[in-house]
Amino acid sequence: MIVVRPALADEVEALARLGLSAWRKGIKPLIPAEVATAVEQDNPFVPFLRDMRSNILVAEVEGQAAGIGACEHGDDTISDIWVAPAFKGRGAGSALVRALERQIFERGYDEARIEVAAANRRALELYQRLGYRQLWRKVAFDAVLRTNLEKIGLARRLSPD
Repeated sequence: MIVVRPALADEVEALARLGLSAWRKGIKPLIPAEVATAVEQDNPFVPFLRDMRSNILVAEVEGQAAGIGACEHGDDTISDIWVAPAFKGRGAGSALVRALERQIFERGYDEARIEVAAANRRALELYQRLGYRQLWRKVAFDAVLRTNLEKIGLARRLSPD
């Protein structure tokens, strides 16, 4: 069974490790080695989780933190879905997306948006399976990763459950 709940203050370090492990699997292969090394040393998940803690959702599978998700700007855009590699394919990502969609709908939006690296096929397939449709595709500079990445913007209409 999957439970989605808010992150707790004492989980920052553990959730930052979870986020970094997911990042290593999905994004690290897409960026220059020196950038990957810097990201791994700094682990940007730590300050992100500290700043956003009350707005971070955690998906638990069998009582273990399996993934994290957020709408960083409190708008209609899901900014983060990170699932630990050991939990891929077990429903944590889907549960996080659906929980964030409910929050987006409750904020008054009728559509949820998300961006994904075009080369991150597994994430792209998940979003498409959940009903997201492609709005755009472009190469853009990613300031955090200090490199150009091809990204795809997707959206899905929302309705009350």
